[in-house]
Amino acid sequence: MSTDPLTPLVFSADELEWLGRTADALTAWMGKPVLAEVMDGEETGFEWVVFGIPLDLTETPDDDLARVQMGGPGARLLGNRGGVELEAGEVYDCHFLWAIQLCDLEGVRFIKVDSSGDEVAWTDSLHDILPFDASHDPAPAPDDDTPDDNTDPPLPPLNAPGSRHLH
Repeated sequence: MSTDPLTPLVFSADELEWLGRTADALTAWMGKPVLAEVMDGEETGFEWVVFGIPLDLTETPDDDLARVQMGGPGARLLGNRGGVELEAGEVYDCHFLWAIQLCDLEGVRFIKVDSSGDEVAWTDSLHDILPFDASHDPAPAPDDDTPDDNTDPPLPPLNAPGSRHLH
């Protein structure tokens, strides 16, 4: 919780790293570039991050699509930006996926907002509302000492040298 009401709530470096990784994972999973941009907390008193997919300007826009403007001068984009080379200061029209805003309520640091603008999840742990498992624990290594239950019997020898049989 913020002790000074004039100091905006901001994401930690670790939280920003995980939000960037989430954008990168979404890019790989969806097969489309996903941008994540941190919005300044000066006006609202809290930072928030928005996730969006840049729209193709050559396609007819879908009026039902939730849209958001991302980028612009001083934009704080996270992750690898979906592999897209973005022009500095350029503003992009994007399909709004979802956002996470910071909060100073007791027991709540993060609020997830869906593409309709509805608050859909509240938690004190960022990992609880990310779409992918963000645990630090690697998968356990296979136990090499355990015999393999799927061992096949050895193959019979092929034709002996000098044999005239094909089988």
